Amino acid sequence: MLTIKEIEEKLKNEHEPAEWIEELKNDQRAGVHKALARWQRNYEMKEIQLQEHQEKIAFDRSYAPFTEALVAGVDEAGRGPLAGPVVTAAVILPVDSPELVGLDDSKAISKEKREQLAKKIRQVALAYSIHIQPADKIDKLNIYAATRESMEKAVGELAPQPDFVIADAMSLNTNCQTASVVKADAKSLAVAAASILAKTTRDAIMDTIHNDFPMYNFTKNAGYGTTEHLSAIREHGPCEHHRKTFEPIKSIIADETSILI
Repeated sequence: MLTIKEIEEKLKNEHEPAEWIEELKNDQRAGVHKALARWQRNYEMKEIQLQEHQEKIAFDRSYAPFTEALVAGVDEAGRGPLAGPVVTAAVILPVDSPELVGLDDSKAISKEKREQLAKKIRQVALAYSIHIQPADKIDKLNIYAATRESMEKAVGELAPQPDFVIADAMSLNTNCQTASVVKADAKSLAVAAASILAKTTRDAIMDTIHNDFPMYNFTKNAGYGTTEHLSAIREHGPCEHHRKTFEPIKSIIADETSILI
């Protein structure tokens, strides 16, 4: 008879139901039942992920204008923060991408998992591009226009060019047909991939900016208006990476100017 530890090790290498696994139900040992329950939960979770993966692929292919059409997904990271760039990404995935089972909207995945997926996306993508729109351009254009321009540039830099583009809640002007889909990062595999690349790239940028401006703690807040971040802005004033047209930074600058006058 196998020990509980041996059974646990054997279960780790089983990815599909098998007769010997079914027979474990008759084992009287509590440890065996716990190991079996664990394996069953993991198996069911993987089955759900596989089903969701296929649904995301089907969603993307539903927009393909012809059988071999290349469908790109586009998403952004960083529209809401008070500091740092907006980063957009465009991705074209192969129809079959089993390596990306479990890929989801970047907000629903841990930082460690996002980094792992970002590597896989770069490896399997037929094409991807990333565009960085800095804070001064956001102030010049406004956040909506700056994000849209960045998305369009990301699409334009794809090689090969897509036949159709799915964008997350943004109407784009590109050389091919596009669709603006609300919450596309939860429905489309390509948009979810773009979401991961945009988020991981922006996080890395904010970590780098933090090294130059540690007083704002960008590594922790990523530029969002946390209580700590707002307090640092009031104490030190905004830096070159802050969005001067965003409140409350706009009012803080105005107050400082009025005091000087």
